[in-house]
Amino acid sequence: MYSGTGMYSLGEAARLIGVPAPHLNRWLFGYHYPKERRGERARLWSAPLWTPQLAGEGFEDKVIGFHDLLEARFVNAFVRQGLPLIVVRRCLESAQQLYGVKYPFTTLRFKTDGRTIFGETVRQAEKEGVLVDLRNRQVVFSDIISPSLYAGIEYHQDQAAKWYPASRREHVVLDPARQFGSPIIEDTGTPTDVLYASYLAEGGNDHAIAQTAGVYGVPARFVRSAVRFESRLRQAH
Repeated sequence: MYSGTGMYSLGEAARLIGVPAPHLNRWLFGYHYPKERRGERARLWSAPLWTPQLAGEGFEDKVIGFHDLLEARFVNAFVRQGLPLIVVRRCLESAQQLYGVKYPFTTLRFKTDGRTIFGETVRQAEKEGVLVDLRNRQVVFSDIISPSLYAGIEYHQDQAAKWYPASRREHVVLDPARQFGSPIIEDTGTPTDVLYASYLAEGGNDHAIAQTAGVYGVPARFVRSAVRFESRLRQAH
């Protein structure tokens, strides 16, 4: 039913893109915050940056899709550079209107045209009283929209279709059309977490690599790729 969409819990998504789960929750599901108004405390609502792909599907827990995952990765890059979220929101909205797509940050067009959108957004934010260092805005933006941020994303008709989170030589891919977008070995479709769990169960050594390869019928080099990938995910948290 959800083939081509991908499906990730907030915890899974947080591990994959290196974003704290509470941040993802705020960005994609909105949040309330207190504010003083005329001497009285009010509880205001900040809407999500966009509506997640799987919103309204009736899941018990919050889940997001493949495009949500990659777009949030770009939002995180903006925020980590110290940009106010209102600037990120305005930039997102401007790009959505210009390109006519829901997920503009991960399009190839934003990679080349985004600097203009960003500059206009910053100027608008300044008019609204948001403090932004205008002198450095282009430098900061160049740091964010760098080749490394787009490396590993494979496109189809200008939209992200697959993501290789490590080097393509590792053969680990997130493809929303396969295994609900979970990390797999591209050549065999075997989930990396399954191979990693088997590797640990077999002792977590060179012998375990060979044993796991035999059990799942995948080359040992792919088991090593899965182990390296899953190990990095766990070391990052």
